[in-house]
Amino acid sequence: MMIAVDTNVLVRLLVGDDEDQATRAAALFEGNEIHICKTVLLETEWVLRFSYELDGAAILRALRGLAGLPQVTIEDGPAVAESLDLLEAGMDLADALHVTSGRGAAQFATFDKRLQRRADALESGRRRHAVICP
Repeated sequence: MMIAVDTNVLVRLLVGDDEDQATRAAALFEGNEIHICKTVLLETEWVLRFSYELDGAAILRALRGLAGLPQVTIEDGPAVAESLDLLEAGMDLADALHVTSGRGAAQFATFDKRLQRRADALESGRRRHAVICP
């Protein structure tokens, strides 16, 4: 049976700060196929960064570890994998997901000049470039 999980399940599994919930989360992962939505992954990154003050490298290891589990399916896996690469290269995960999730589009339009510069630098030669809205 496939079960979609919420952010709090992922956080308990990763940080184990509530022993009972961490044990229950681990059991859920051991006995089921798990689906993780992009929004849950994004919120998990935010919680780990701001609430638990984990550094980017630790968060990246945790998210890649989750994504690499054989019983786990990530929504839009290719875009998430590319987004994690962009996170590793210095882009904010939310911005990375915005840019990589529109696979059918030729460009990503934004008013955010910082995002445009980062996307252009990090995606050079990959697919498309961010452009400032006209």
